[in-house]
Amino acid sequence: MIEKYILTRKKTEALCAPLRIEDYIPQPVDFASPPKWHIAHTTWFFEEMILKRFVSDYKPFHAQYSFLFNSYYNTIGERTFRANRGNITRPGVSEVMNYRKHVDAEIQSLLGSNQEDELIKLIEIGINHEQQHQELLLTDLKFTFGHNPVFPVYDKTFKLEEVYNANSNWIHSKEGVYEIGHQGPDFCFDNELGRHKVYLQDFEIANFLVTNADFIDFIEAGGYKNFNYWLDEGWAWVNEQQVDAPLYWHKIDGEWQYYTFAGLKKVDPKAVLTHVSYYEANAYATWKGMRLPTEFEWEVVADSLDWGQRWEWTNSAYLPYPNFKIAAGAVGEYNGKFMISQMVLKGASLGTAVNHSRKTYRNFFHPKYQWQFSGIRLVK
Repeated sequence: MIEKYILTRKKTEALCAPLRIEDYIPQPVDFASPPKWHIAHTTWFFEEMILKRFVSDYKPFHAQYSFLFNSYYNTIGERTFRANRGNITRPGVSEVMNYRKHVDAEIQSLLGSNQEDELIKLIEIGINHEQQHQELLLTDLKFTFGHNPVFPVYDKTFKLEEVYNANSNWIHSKEGVYEIGHQGPDFCFDNELGRHKVYLQDFEIANFLVTNADFIDFIEAGGYKNFNYWLDEGWAWVNEQQVDAPLYWHKIDGEWQYYTFAGLKKVDPKAVLTHVSYYEANAYATWKGMRLPTEFEWEVVADSLDWGQRWEWTNSAYLPYPNFKIAAGAVGEYNGKFMISQMVLKGASLGTAVNHSRKTYRNFFHPKYQWQFSGIRLVK
């Protein structure tokens, strides 16, 4: 567990290695947090949830850090507004890094003398929590860089956008009753629990994802201008936000280009589409005369699918499974209270931690968001 902890913490810092000091601070929108905040918040989790509980004489590193770096845990107490995370210029990056070093040393010391089950479970939650934030750090950073007028390069060798389909077939699934949800001793989040049966009709699902070329066809066919393809809420979003392409796409001299971690590039028509909202995914499926899979359909065929390239929007609202119970205390705020007005995404992206790539994993976001590495798989 100590080794897993150290490797996870080092991975976060490695993702920050290409950054300049100025890159750690900006927060262009309320839903995207600055890198410095991610670094501090993941450290806060281990201090707040573990050190304060298991070390009897533990003294917090700084009296204000619990307020500054708490995300949404009402059980813990007051916290800064989410939209103000970019305003936290002090403490500086070096102070936050010192905070990480302090907590890392305390956690390793604690694990060296205490191996009780409850502690190990919380450490594992903390590790998985930080791995989630590693992908969020990347998507948030890309949003900041992608809205910088000079489109800075994060890393020329970092090519999360260059993903290609390996298959072109359709998979048929027979009508029947199937079991859904996590089982076994391996780690999972609580929203994956409550294994239960569902009844599904026959369906066919694509063993490939929609490409950039496919979506350009939708754009050129007037997809963003025809209300018939859109859910009412999605049509309002398109018009209010003046959306006419996936996030980071720009029409320059009559040619589609998009921002990547390696800078501004021509859109690769063969690459798998990314950075689309649920509204766009649903509109595209409607235009094609098809639909998006439910999370249950996706899960029952996952072992036969080629997946792990993009988070895939499903047609399922994020709701609790049967017998789901919210845990007591702050840990109970991790998933359950967000089961409203969000859609489930299945799969994983190239920015996702490997151990999060399991078929029962339930990612979730509001349907308007494009900034995650989200794509489209069709069902007919």
